[in-house]
Amino acid sequence: MASARAGITRYLAFYNDERSHQALGYQTPAAFYDRAMNKAAA
Repeated sequence: MASARAGITRYLAFYNDERSHQALGYQTPAAFYDRAMNKAAA
């Protein structure tokens, strides 16, 4: 169970912070979210 949890955690970190997404203009989800929140705050 611990190994599965660690693997899922690593994959989610990769998916959100490192992997660019075509639908998001080749940004990572984290970068896209940060940019959207900065625009909303302005």
